[in-house]
Amino acid sequence: MPSSRSRRRVEANYWPGFVDALSSLLLVIIFLLSLFMLTQFFLGQEIQGRDTALSRLNSQIAELTELLQLERANSDDLTSQLATLTATLATADAQNQSLTSQLSGIGAGLGDRDDTIAGLQEDLISAEKLSDEANAQVTLLNQQLAALRTQIAALESALEASETRDTESRTQIADLGRRLNLALAQRVQDLARYRSDFFGRLREILEGRADVRVVGDRFVFQSEVLFDPGQADLTAAASPQLDALAEAILQLEAEIPADINWVLRIDGHTDSRPISNARFPSNWELSAARAISVAQYLVGKGVAPARLVAAGFGEFAPLDPGTTEEAFRRNRRIEFKLTEG
Repeated sequence: MPSSRSRRRVEANYWPGFVDALSSLLLVIIFLLSLFMLTQFFLGQEIQGRDTALSRLNSQIAELTELLQLERANSDDLTSQLATLTATLATADAQNQSLTSQLSGIGAGLGDRDDTIAGLQEDLISAEKLSDEANAQVTLLNQQLAALRTQIAALESALEASETRDTESRTQIADLGRRLNLALAQRVQDLARYRSDFFGRLREILEGRADVRVVGDRFVFQSEVLFDPGQADLTAAASPQLDALAEAILQLEAEIPADINWVLRIDGHTDSRPISNARFPSNWELSAARAISVAQYLVGKGVAPARLVAAGFGEFAPLDPGTTEEAFRRNRRIEFKLTEG
């Protein structure tokens, strides 16, 4: 009979281990998905900033293109005016030659032609004045045309420079995205390596304790190891375990490079039974107070406060959804998780 009861007891212990394994797998998947979403978020923010700069450059290029088209239209108008003035000058030159021919054909001995000669001379002077004015206008238009061509050349140079900057910006954005992905992957890999070393040390320190377990990427302390029921003050028996944990964290702080942002998250959990303690209105306050007590103890042992995060989950993240005393005991816990800051 004792042998049969022992056999049934061993068989009944398989189910919690199976549930722990499934919970660990689920938590690992959730962590990887969260890390992926965080990486995509920061990468999206960086690319969005580069897209904004690229849109601004495209807007500048469009404005320069419109200005270039306007200047080219002005150039066409000036060219048309120059052609008109050139035609007017040619007409004046023809009239000048005609008047000169008429004047040369008049005989010097014909006194009755003096009035005609005087009139022709006045017409010649007027034609010469018109020719001088046309020449001046042509010269001015040539100068304006040269200046306009200079402006067009400058605008074309600016447009080419903008297009070059646009191409360089696209290249820089692509290179930045690639380097960002590499940097994020390297940081994740480095943090995973230090997390593995940290957990390895804790396993050596806490080896043989049945009330301290590894669940996925977390160390789990049963609340009874650190606290009395319904209380948030650490017991005297908690000091050896927390001292060993503080020593491992201090070694980790000295080894991890300063450019890797990491924190040790301390999560407080309770069972689902209502609390009967005037100090804590709910299990949520109790779990948060316990996590803060552990964080304060570690700070007192020299751990940097910036490397600690205390969080209370109350009864809302159980390891075991059952309502047995064993399920309640497993859900009352303090979890330690090394993660990104």
